[in-house]
Amino acid sequence: MIPEKILYETAVVAHGGREGKAQSVDGSFSVNLSVPKGLGGPGGEGTNPEQLFAAGYAACFLGAVKLVARNRKIALPDDTSITAKVGIGPVPVGYALAVDLVASLPGVERAIAEEIVAGAHERCPYSNATRGNIDVKLTVA
Repeated sequence: MIPEKILYETAVVAHGGREGKAQSVDGSFSVNLSVPKGLGGPGGEGTNPEQLFAAGYAACFLGAVKLVARNRKIALPDDTSITAKVGIGPVPVGYALAVDLVASLPGVERAIAEEIVAGAHERCPYSNATRGNIDVKLTVA
């Protein structure tokens, strides 16, 4: 899917790969990167691309959950949350990601929560970008 119109655009520059630094061109965002032990690296204080992807997906998906609930006139509690579990592993050529989105909508009836999450998955830009490319599992906690 290609957007009809770009409403917002940002750029981040990475240096040093998985053992470097990434910074937004406007200077508002800067992180040190390190290879996690699970991928054979030293671990350390830095973050990694999988954590950054998980943070972006979780935040974006929660926005979509709120939109769907608002459109259905369903009030969500303040402690509604999305946990994005992002895994990486080998495929025949290279590596691929897998995602488990765990939605917590306390006090919302399970069937309604599942409908909201399914609707969010149809609308979220991350879900649209990954659909058919990454295994994404949806779970209502």
